[in-house]
Amino acid sequence: MAKLTRRRHKRAVSSTRRTRLIGLPHSKPAGGERPPPRKKAAQEARDAAATIASLSRRLVRAQRRIVLLEAHAETDFLLDISNRRGFERELDRSIAYVKRYGVSATLLVVDVDRLKPINDRFGHAAGDHLLKVIVAVLTAHIRRSDMLGRLGGDEFGILLWNLDAKDARAKAAALERAVEKTPCEYRGRQLSLAVSIGVAALGGDEAAASVLERADQAMYARKAARRKRSAAALRR
Repeated sequence: MAKLTRRRHKRAVSSTRRTRLIGLPHSKPAGGERPPPRKKAAQEARDAAATIASLSRRLVRAQRRIVLLEAHAETDFLLDISNRRGFERELDRSIAYVKRYGVSATLLVVDVDRLKPINDRFGHAAGDHLLKVIVAVLTAHIRRSDMLGRLGGDEFGILLWNLDAKDARAKAAALERAVEKTPCEYRGRQLSLAVSIGVAALGGDEAAASVLERADQAMYARKAARRKRSAAALRR
């Protein structure tokens, strides 16, 4: 009987050893079953792809934000046209384009006449309204390929393409007449509109500041001539 018991014990031990050798599980490992390596790698790949996609969307939004901020930095908020910074940047590009391709382009400097008396008498809101009307007139009388910008205060710049000096002066005179003929009413009162325009052709070897200075001088000469004519007409 004792021998039989020892044989059964040996058989049980031997069976346990065989079970361990062939890898049959006796109990679950702590923490639950581990996922197969392939499934784990696939999940990590999906997580990485989701992270990359999220970063890409953030980058696109940041780039759009930068473009928007740059556009705002070069825009006059009152008149919704380029400010001096934006206009001078475009002027630099235009000069380089003229130098490279030999095309013709002209800069007009526009100064609003008698804006200060209007601001003093009716307030700056009236002056702002007058500027908006003048910008609307100038925009309506230039081509989409041309550019209008505010240089500061009551002074504007216009870039005209493919015009020689004679045609540019004629265009400047036409813009002056168009502004003068436009009615402008502010709170039941009529405001008179007038501008003086100087003309300067773009040179390929000239800096933007130099072109602006020439056009500015031409504008002041034009303003002085218009004042003399007005004074002479009053004396008659």
